[in-house]
Amino acid sequence: MATRNRMPPWHEVFKAPSGHELLIRPIRPEDDEPLKGAFSLFGPAEVRDRLTQSVDELSAEAAYRLTHPNVKNEIVLVAAENEQAGVAVVGALARASIIPGTKDAEYSILISRFLIGQGLGRQLMRKLVKWGKGKYLDHLYGDVLEANEPMKQLAASLGFKAVPHPQGTPGLVRMVLDLDPGQ
Repeated sequence: MATRNRMPPWHEVFKAPSGHELLIRPIRPEDDEPLKGAFSLFGPAEVRDRLTQSVDELSAEAAYRLTHPNVKNEIVLVAAENEQAGVAVVGALARASIIPGTKDAEYSILISRFLIGQGLGRQLMRKLVKWGKGKYLDHLYGDVLEANEPMKQLAASLGFKAVPHPQGTPGLVRMVLDLDPGQ
């Protein structure tokens, strides 16, 4: 019987149409410096600001928070070169975190401008949905810039519904996925 080359949980090789090959995997503490180095390449400043409250660079505190997630209530995945953590360039980041006292989680996805449009966002979103279902959550939601048509279309293609932002924040729409359709 042939031995399968199995990867650890939440690990997957992603082959982009451009030929880039990335490893999607949980973030590791060693990703701290590569993440800080690549942060300015992730999406628009408004997106980075919502994720970390820092626009141009990733603070040491924010980097620590991202690279040391509480596995009981959040997941942080990266798409990086298939190299050793701490050396591999990080090209994308996806995070979902359970809102305390609820069965809902908020997601955010940041993708390097060099990798946008390659299907990486879809693959990361699928992994976050899988995580949310595995946690038996009711909803997964994210705030998306109204002008970000590709992300809104991606979310809609996966079953997310656009709803007005609950705080009425101008320029944002909330994309919500019902993870428990039997409710």
